[in-house]
Amino acid sequence: MALDGAFLRHIKKEIEEKALEGRVEKVYQPNREEMVLVIRTYTDHLKLLLSARANSARIHFTRFVPENPKQPPMLCMLMRKRLQSARLLRLEQQGLERVLCLVFDAVNELGDHVELRLYMEVMGRYSNIIFVDEKGKIIDALKRVDAEMTSERLVLPGLSYELPPPQDKICLLQASVEEAETRIRASKDGTELSKAILNALQGVSPIVCRELAYRTGHGAELRVGTMGEEQWQRFRFFLRQLQERMEDISGEPYMASNLSGRPVDFTYFNIEQYGTGAVVGKQENFSDLLDAFYDERDRQERMRVRSQDLLRLLSNTSERLSNKINKQKAELSTCAKRDELKTYGELLSANLYRLEKGAPFVDLENYWEEGMPLVRVPMDPLLTPSENAQKYFKEYRKAKTAEEKLTEQIRQASQELQYIDTVFDELSRAQTERDLSEIRQELMEEGYVRRSKGKQRPQAAAAPMRFVSSEGFLILVGRNNRQNDKLTLKTANNRDIWFHTKNIPGSHTILVTEGREPGEVSLREAAMLAAWHSRGKDSSQVPVDYTQVRNVSKPSGAKPGMVIYVNYNTVYVTPEEDLVSRLEEKS
Repeated sequence: MALDGAFLRHIKKEIEEKALEGRVEKVYQPNREEMVLVIRTYTDHLKLLLSARANSARIHFTRFVPENPKQPPMLCMLMRKRLQSARLLRLEQQGLERVLCLVFDAVNELGDHVELRLYMEVMGRYSNIIFVDEKGKIIDALKRVDAEMTSERLVLPGLSYELPPPQDKICLLQASVEEAETRIRASKDGTELSKAILNALQGVSPIVCRELAYRTGHGAELRVGTMGEEQWQRFRFFLRQLQERMEDISGEPYMASNLSGRPVDFTYFNIEQYGTGAVVGKQENFSDLLDAFYDERDRQERMRVRSQDLLRLLSNTSERLSNKINKQKAELSTCAKRDELKTYGELLSANLYRLEKGAPFVDLENYWEEGMPLVRVPMDPLLTPSENAQKYFKEYRKAKTAEEKLTEQIRQASQELQYIDTVFDELSRAQTERDLSEIRQELMEEGYVRRSKGKQRPQAAAAPMRFVSSEGFLILVGRNNRQNDKLTLKTANNRDIWFHTKNIPGSHTILVTEGREPGEVSLREAAMLAAWHSRGKDSSQVPVDYTQVRNVSKPSGAKPGMVIYVNYNTVYVTPEEDLVSRLEEKS
């Protein structure tokens, strides 16, 4: 869903009502596509998010501020220098164009008041945030556009700012309903009405066009050229309603969600086109609507981008280990014939008195088997029978040594592959930048990631996730392998109960007993939490082993998170998201 010009007009009004005359207190740039301005007013601190993401470009107040990098990017530092303490004077939007200009009253190096402009361009993959000085010159932009990228409109520091070229469409703020109808009727015969509206009108999104067509045709599909006069009359009625909402900025925020609760669309009036296939709800304000619609999706996208290097590293390491194990197993299979080599050597040694040099093979009685069947022993004609026997013994010893070493190497590589699998799992469940940082630190300590040059101030480790069972027992869940080790081997008491999914990567889970005897309900809830925070999250009847912490130990030299345990029981549970939310400890 794209944010259209009419919706942006409603956002403009919301920002004007809450933030005009407010001062910029802080500027953040969480990533290369987003900016956050903290604006202090007489009554509130507002966080204004400007996002130039291709699939979610927008501007609105937000409660979910993304995590910021330790080192702010250059554009962020530049805006902090020029916009700190600047006062928001006004907002400007030409017609229903998807460009919103924030005008600030700032003080320059000489102490003079100047007007600086911040343009938010909401244009899909061409979205941008451009910072412009009092002379109309570009100070800098989130996305610079040079001559190699386009020859139409350059966006570079020092150049004069120009608005994006306008589309040949009718703006309902400046034209009449009749003019709009004439343009739509001029569409090619057979064109769907919704597409004809989209091609003719400025600042309307596909959902608005579909809604107009839906209401005009009572749900039936309409095409230009086949509509009757009564249908055009109905269309004019609904188009006039839309025009009034645009002029008065009188719309209300509505969002449509599918039956599983996932947001699918939004606009500034009630949506009827989905019928019973979606749930349409009215939101408190337009910013809350956009927060609810985009927050979870954007969080996942940010985490995906930031975890790409780790995911690539783990994938390459996993592939390398798998190839290594397969190759070593193939070599090991050749060692299975070592006993045959030993038998050949012993048979040759026992029959040296009757063998001569130069024979390519010899048939000898195998006295190791009942009935002493004849065995054909290949020989090197260039070697004496004694030398052939010593050759077989040498090959036997070599195969025996290789088998011992390969068996150990396969065991170590399999354990390492199992460890990489656990890191894959914790990476898939990472929710914050801190989670990623701790995973990266873990891989750095294990030698998979190079240590950064220079002194790095270590980030404080996050605490385990905390839950409370229905019976009042505290349940702790580790976030990653390092935390799993600390939780199980240092934090937990010997009489606490340890949970982990059976043969499935996942978090260590501790049911804190404090000397009490937990009931069946607490045991099942702790097991369910262990299953939820594992790779078996989306499965049913997940096996979870549990035992007292005293029965859990870590082998010497084992990788982080790897333990062994004895005297355990197994319970089968099905993870439930609602129960996880209910058990989570409220801070």
